[in-house]
Amino acid sequence: MTTIRLHETTTATPEQFVAGLTDFGPGRSKLFPNSADDDLQVHDKSVDHADVTEGSKGTWERLTYDWSDPHRIVLKTTDSNAWANSSTHTYTLTPRSDGGTDIELVVVRHGKNLKGHFFAAAFTVIGKSFLGKGFHTTVKAIEAQNYPRPPDTP
Repeated sequence: MTTIRLHETTTATPEQFVAGLTDFGPGRSKLFPNSADDDLQVHDKSVDHADVTEGSKGTWERLTYDWSDPHRIVLKTTDSNAWANSSTHTYTLTPRSDGGTDIELVVVRHGKNLKGHFFAAAFTVIGKSFLGKGFHTTVKAIEAQNYPRPPDTP
């Protein structure tokens, strides 16, 4: 098991960040560098849940997204060609007094086969920098998208 903890501060509100995180439309790869648009498949989406397959470069996973608590978004792997079903991404969003958001991301990776075990082992060495770079790119891309701010925010 590999656990990676990351932190970013964004000018986006928690609602804007959730809007970007759950935007499964065309151009998702601009927000998430490890999610190729050609590999994206939305199986189901409701007001606060989604069932999505995404990936890139030959590695994919099917995830359930749960944002029923808008300050704690959990992505759970339900199927993958590398990751076990116990793999997760958990985003904890804390509003800031300046209208922005502190974001804590905890990524838990369990390999389910040789490929997954290799990646999980590699992540113990390069995971924080590799996933951190992607996370930073995502945060900046969501800020640039300028999702509508709720009416009562600065």
